[in-house]
Amino acid sequence: MRKWSPLVAVCLGTFMLLVDVTIVNVALPDMAVDLRTSFSALQWVVDGYALALAALLMGAGGLADRIGHRLVYLAGLVVFALASLACGLAPDPTVLIVSRVVQGVGGAAMIATTFALLNGSYTGRERGMAYGMWAAVSGASSAVGPLIGGPLTEGLSWRWIFFVNLPVSAVAIALGLRVLRDGQARHARRIDLVGVVVFSAAIGSVTFGMVSAGEHGWGAPSCWPALCAGAALLLTFLVVETRTAEPLLEPSLLRNRVFSGVLIAALLLNFAAYVSLTYSSIWMQSVLRLTPVTAGLVALPMSGAAFAASALLGRVMHRLRPGNVIAGGILLVGVGDLLGFALVHAWASWPALLPGFFVVGLGVGLATPPLSSTGTAAVPAQRGGMAGGAIYTARQAGVAFGIALLGSVFTAGAHHTLAGRHIESAGSAAHDVAGARSADLLRSAPAGSRHLLDEAIHAAAANGIATLLAVAGLVGVAGALISFLMLRERPVPETVAEARPERVLAE
Repeated sequence: MRKWSPLVAVCLGTFMLLVDVTIVNVALPDMAVDLRTSFSALQWVVDGYALALAALLMGAGGLADRIGHRLVYLAGLVVFALASLACGLAPDPTVLIVSRVVQGVGGAAMIATTFALLNGSYTGRERGMAYGMWAAVSGASSAVGPLIGGPLTEGLSWRWIFFVNLPVSAVAIALGLRVLRDGQARHARRIDLVGVVVFSAAIGSVTFGMVSAGEHGWGAPSCWPALCAGAALLLTFLVVETRTAEPLLEPSLLRNRVFSGVLIAALLLNFAAYVSLTYSSIWMQSVLRLTPVTAGLVALPMSGAAFAASALLGRVMHRLRPGNVIAGGILLVGVGDLLGFALVHAWASWPALLPGFFVVGLGVGLATPPLSSTGTAAVPAQRGGMAGGAIYTARQAGVAFGIALLGSVFTAGAHHTLAGRHIESAGSAAHDVAGARSADLLRSAPAGSRHLLDEAIHAAAANGIATLLAVAGLVGVAGALISFLMLRERPVPETVAEARPERVLAE
């Protein structure tokens, strides 16, 4: 047990920070009611955390190289715990969103130091076992978030999805102080602060523009300026990185077809796979009136299929071409979303989601394990940490962009149905449905028209979910095609493949 204590300390942190990506999904309707919050605020509860993870991960890795990975990891745990406490005590949406962003800051520090800490604690076969165990924990964490969040929300309160982090953090900190150590010498590496600021502003502007479009329409004055500013800042980031001695991300890596393909695959995988959980939870609880526990259990086919697929893949992965596995997994995610689109109709209920979620879970279980190994194998060994950070950043950006963009898709689908049924103020009513405030909408309606309005709300929410799943499914299919084209292995001499199998993709 003493030998594996460092792994336990690292896995506890990983489990918490990845569970918190999805655990809020089943609690969003209760948050909306308790805090009287808006639809855009609901999006930022999820997006604020994902954006902080995506924006600061690579910068946190540079800081850890300079002052020590153990110190940064433990500091990240402390920040994460304090931010969790603030989230649980939040009196209004603003405090909750800010606290979620701070949670993401702590999470970035933790995930950026994971591999260095495992390298410092294990060697040889034990290191491989540690990586395998960590991969299993990280693969299951996001999927089980709704399963944990449901009972906590229903049995106690939505605030307990954050309070539960406190004892886990305390154990992880106490254990980390005793057993963790830095595995490599510190480097007097300059931190690319300009790169961190520009990249953070870029993805923040793009996300803000998408959220604004969902809240006020694509013609809103705040929408396109934010999107254009985000695009300009991304270009600025690439220019800045070419002129920085120690960049966050070397632009030359993006010229590597395989590495760029992995980044695109990572972003589109998370976009297509996880965002539907957020809005389906709103549909199930605020419209179908399921309890948080039941809504969380609906995600069980996805989590179970993902875990089973990952476990089976580990036994045969060495015989398969990773590019084909990634493309096939993302294709399954797209097919699962499209299956959900086909089954969800005006009077559909939660069972219509189960077949699609199961197929999506299979796709996630297949595509996730080879992503990091394929991306890091495609770049020089000394850039492996940079590559791993970039891949995880792309995955979190996929969640952030998906929540923002598909929110407007959900609202548009609901609006189309309400307008077709001649509901007065269909636009604001659609936002109420998407923002988990359908009960308030019904209470404010005249008693004689509530039955018809209730029917319209059910149809509108189902159409919003179906439209969202259709878009996510098409994104998944496109991601599979891109992955298949960009991650194809180039033929290499057999002797080269045998001598350096980890470099086949890069060659």
